[in-house]
Amino acid sequence: MRHLYILKYFSILLSTCFLQLLSFSAIGQDSTNRLDSFFKIAVENNPKLQAEYKAYEAALQKLPQASSLSEPNLSIGYFVSPVETRVGPQLARFSLTQMFPWFGTLKSQENVVALEAESKFQSFLNVRNKLYWEVASAYYPLYELRKLQQIEKENIEILNSYKSLAERKFSSSKGTMVDVLRVDIMMEDAKTNLEILEQKEKPLITAFQNVINKEVEVEIPETLNAIDFEPSLVKDSLFDFHPLIQMLEYKKQAAEANESLAQKQGLPKIGLGLDYVIVGERQDMDLADNGKDILMPMVSISLPIFRKKYTAQKKEAQLMQESFELQKQNLKNQLDTDYETTLFEIKKQLELMNLYERQVKKTESTLEILWKTYSASGTDFEEVLRIQQQFLKYRKLKATAEAEFNIKIEKYNYLINR
Repeated sequence: MRHLYILKYFSILLSTCFLQLLSFSAIGQDSTNRLDSFFKIAVENNPKLQAEYKAYEAALQKLPQASSLSEPNLSIGYFVSPVETRVGPQLARFSLTQMFPWFGTLKSQENVVALEAESKFQSFLNVRNKLYWEVASAYYPLYELRKLQQIEKENIEILNSYKSLAERKFSSSKGTMVDVLRVDIMMEDAKTNLEILEQKEKPLITAFQNVINKEVEVEIPETLNAIDFEPSLVKDSLFDFHPLIQMLEYKKQAAEANESLAQKQGLPKIGLGLDYVIVGERQDMDLADNGKDILMPMVSISLPIFRKKYTAQKKEAQLMQESFELQKQNLKNQLDTDYETTLFEIKKQLELMNLYERQVKKTESTLEILWKTYSASGTDFEEVLRIQQQFLKYRKLKATAEAEFNIKIEKYNYLINR
């Protein structure tokens, strides 16, 4: 039965690693396609995921070990002083014995190993699911960075146009030199900010490439498509099938199987053997069976009279069952806390994105009005610059909120095992 489980999971594992694409509806299709392609690269190259897979493969190798009998014993003896018998002296003895555990012991050992292998598989699934979140956590900061670079470049272009107009107004005595200097100060700030953003790109790309463990050209979309987020309404059994919960469940089942195994190991072991004795011929008389070798089948049985170790083994298994059950409760509490916190962060970022979108539109409209006024009269230039900075700030904040929102979405998907 456990072999069937392992074979089932093994086939799932292969399809998961190399063929399965996770579907997430929280982000736009174009961005999803890019993330899926990077995720497939990460699945094939991420060392942590590969290490978990190797650990699972290693656990599978314990199955044939658990279902095998102990090695047979072969002993050879030579009589230095031959033992005289009626039919001749005994010259040498060959003894072959094989011990057999009590009925069902090997099956119990196999069940323990199979359940432990299944827990390793769940650990692998957890790392695989978390990898998508980690890829997204390294991907969206690059989107934010590219967006901030674009905004800062546009800001510099706008400030250049402001400076040109301010210089013309000053030349025609409709403006002051202070207006020109104000634009210069803001342009220096913008150029420095852009330079810092460009320097920040290398460590972010390095971090992303380290997650997928491959040097690739990172293509970032200019915009993210509309987001349709629907939170799960039923939370009663939301985490029951999370890989970490399943991992602890299989460990608990393995401990239960260990308890049954301890009981069977405390039963007698049966040994079957065969002795073959070489007998020499008697020279002093002629007998019918003179020099006939001896063949002697044997049966032995172990006497497990020292019960402390078996009692301790059962108690250990029982305590481990309680431990894994408590770990499950604690993990569910942690997942529930992370779920509520992440859900709050998603709603928060969604509200901020909507707010910044409205603020961008309002400040843009205000800026157009002030710009027309200044172009006509040369007044309120300081207010133009102030609103321009507000416009810039809200665009940057919106880009940051978009990136943070999508990262939290991927964390949410990881928590609910979507």
